[in-house]
Amino acid sequence: MRSDGPALLPVFRSQHQAELLTWLMLHPDHEYGVTELAARLDVPLSTLHREVVRLDEAGLVTSRALGRNRLIRANAGHPAAAALTQLLEVTFGPKVVVAEEFAVPGAKLVMIFGSWAARYAGQAGPPPHDIDVLVVGKVDRADLYDAADRAHARLGIEVNPVVRTAKQWDNPADALVAQIQASAFTVVLDTREQVLA
Repeated sequence: MRSDGPALLPVFRSQHQAELLTWLMLHPDHEYGVTELAARLDVPLSTLHREVVRLDEAGLVTSRALGRNRLIRANAGHPAAAALTQLLEVTFGPKVVVAEEFAVPGAKLVMIFGSWAARYAGQAGPPPHDIDVLVVGKVDRADLYDAADRAHARLGIEVNPVVRTAKQWDNPADALVAQIQASAFTVVLDTREQVLA
């Protein structure tokens, strides 16, 4: 399955390639199995495998066989690695960074909405100048603002968090919630199933 070039930064061959590179470049000290990455990124295994082969041939990733599994990692020694990492972090990185930084106590659902989510969903438009984050749950506002500051420091772009209760999310009488639900948003963290399990 071939995906179109991503609206966030159409210099990449596909959305799948950009997401794979983002995950690997933002976690350079980790090695991942191709099957694990396909599941993590929600990409068909055959598609991810083709992208891995291309990136391996270009020297942007390194790989090795371990039994029947192929393990890959970012090639931090590639001359373009630092610049590529910075580029990926400010364009596709919000999905990864927001998920990591906003995993605060009480957060049940974390999503990005607004212009970044619209570009991520493939809607054309100017590059986002900030990242809008909705956190659903009962969170300490100090934790929320600390998470936004950490994400801002990593991404180099303003991160604007808002919080709503689960009731407000499920019953969108709130104008902002209704607006978010009617437009593009990207869920980056969802712990609701873990609570029910």
